[in-house]
Amino acid sequence: MSNHLQRRLRPRHIAFMALGMAIGAGLFLGSANAIDLAGPSVLFAYMIVGAMIFIVMRALGEMAVHDPVAGSFGTYAHRYLGPFAGYLTGWNYWILMVGVGIAESTAVGIYMKPWFPDLPQWIWVLGSVVLIGGLNLLTVKVYGELEFWFTAIKVVTVILMIAGGAAMIWLGWGNAGKPVGLANLWQHGGWFPHGLAGMVLALPVVVFTFGGVETIGMAAAEAAEPHRTIPRAVNSVLWRILIFYIGALFVIMALYPWNQLGTQGSPFVTTFDRLGIPQAAGLINFVVITAALSGFNSTTFSASRMLQSLSSKQQAPGWLAHVGDHGVPVRAILATLLCLVFGVLLNYLLPERIFAMMMSILAFNTVWTWSMVLIAHYSFRRKQGGPTAFPLRVWPLSSVVCLAFFAFVVFMLGYNPDTRVALYVGLAWVAVLSLGYVGLSLRGRATAR
Repeated sequence: MSNHLQRRLRPRHIAFMALGMAIGAGLFLGSANAIDLAGPSVLFAYMIVGAMIFIVMRALGEMAVHDPVAGSFGTYAHRYLGPFAGYLTGWNYWILMVGVGIAESTAVGIYMKPWFPDLPQWIWVLGSVVLIGGLNLLTVKVYGELEFWFTAIKVVTVILMIAGGAAMIWLGWGNAGKPVGLANLWQHGGWFPHGLAGMVLALPVVVFTFGGVETIGMAAAEAAEPHRTIPRAVNSVLWRILIFYIGALFVIMALYPWNQLGTQGSPFVTTFDRLGIPQAAGLINFVVITAALSGFNSTTFSASRMLQSLSSKQQAPGWLAHVGDHGVPVRAILATLLCLVFGVLLNYLLPERIFAMMMSILAFNTVWTWSMVLIAHYSFRRKQGGPTAFPLRVWPLSSVVCLAFFAFVVFMLGYNPDTRVALYVGLAWVAVLSLGYVGLSLRGRATAR
């Protein structure tokens, strides 16, 4: 029985995985919630959170290049902060990826509504679980290829949308030859229509939209050339955020009044549809379905690898550590898929609320994961006695500033009644995990005797 993953992900796979998790339901659908809270000032929220994420990714990248191990930051937390920290981080990330997977599969169901309005949403969610689950059970190279092409479709489409939108704004293309201009950015309440508080309240939502970028670290253990590909992928995070988030949302809010975009669909689809280009709207709808499937694909990959890593450390059932003949953790994938089926039930019971609910609840888990990356990295650097081959710049100041920002986000989760449930659920989950760890420790001691 083998418990070792295989290095079959090529440089182009890793590079496009880095792009893929940045362009998912968080951008195409979740951005609507952020726009509703902050208006045009959501652009500043994305800039702030994007800068913090870049710090996190550089910290993770430094550890991954130095030691590209299975379990990534879960293993680093275990190694540099102790078994309990590794246990909490690993299980917290697993539930985060399951939750994001539910959100991404829910997005597939939402996007299919314009084409099949009479079919219930949960059917598409179940179909996406079966499809992505089956693909993940094949070799990791198949996963890499699938993610490469999923991401290629998204990247090309977003770039074309930005270019086409710019032509509408300044040349009047698609608007009877009349330039749309930029007035929509400030004519409907100004840049801060809900004041500075609106932008601040949007921060936890924006944090969730970026959830999953740390997948790069999870892929390091299966990368053929981690010392070359990981730095390249990490360094691309900043320009990805500038182009695919800030650039795209800038164009969308310039084309159409932000307060009429709504939150019941993708702003991308709404924008093109309202401009009288239904064919383009249909194309964008296809692309956002691809984006959601891509995000679902990546979360299934990451969740199963984390579960396999936890099992290899005796922090999850031992049978989950097994790696099949194709080099993938089959049992960990199946266990993750079984939990993802819970999303089908939620879509049957709460089809209109499930996506926003998952976004609110999982913000705490996202902040916890990124904070543990920074804390583990701090201990790593102290033990190394200095920077390594791919150092985080301006350390430790950059880490301190980033951790302070995440503490503020957690405060905002509790301050805002609409997101307070995330804090309650997150703390309850940590308490349950802590009790589980105590049980594991007692069982281990009894076995040792």
